[in-house]
Amino acid sequence: MADRLERLWAPHRLAYVTGDIGKPDPDGAGCPFCAIPDKDDREGLVIARGGSVYAVLNLHPYNPGHLMVVPYRHVAELEDLTDEESSDLADFTRRAVVAVKGASAPQGFNVGLNLGRVAGGSLADHLHQHVVPRWGGDSNFMTVVSDTKVMPQLLADTAGMLREVWPA
Repeated sequence: MADRLERLWAPHRLAYVTGDIGKPDPDGAGCPFCAIPDKDDREGLVIARGGSVYAVLNLHPYNPGHLMVVPYRHVAELEDLTDEESSDLADFTRRAVVAVKGASAPQGFNVGLNLGRVAGGSLADHLHQHVVPRWGGDSNFMTVVSDTKVMPQLLADTAGMLREVWPA
């Protein structure tokens, strides 16, 4: 190219940019979180399954080990969760933190829900809790100047590592 800039290609992000991700899906038809439980754990990047929720790696992670705890039931609002779903969501979030600590020893975590599209929920119609491991200096210039995140490990390798240390 004439501008002599180096290019970092992330073609996997195109599915996120141009796909149906984030479009309203009130009945769950076409919802990726509704489809994942029907897949093989390796294909779906599922770390663990519970009675009413499952843990899955984020396909578009902020950091290595970024996973989500997701109810099987297609529900958008926190107040619409059943008591069992609420309890399982909290328990699996705790287990996720324990597993990530055991796998990669992060220095901290961001844990939370983005409820509603304006709150940052790209899949706002299906509630999910993010568990994002953090290390000092993990936000480097790449994300600031080029909208690129350097991921040092393949998602399948991260998933295998987390499955090995997931608390029973």
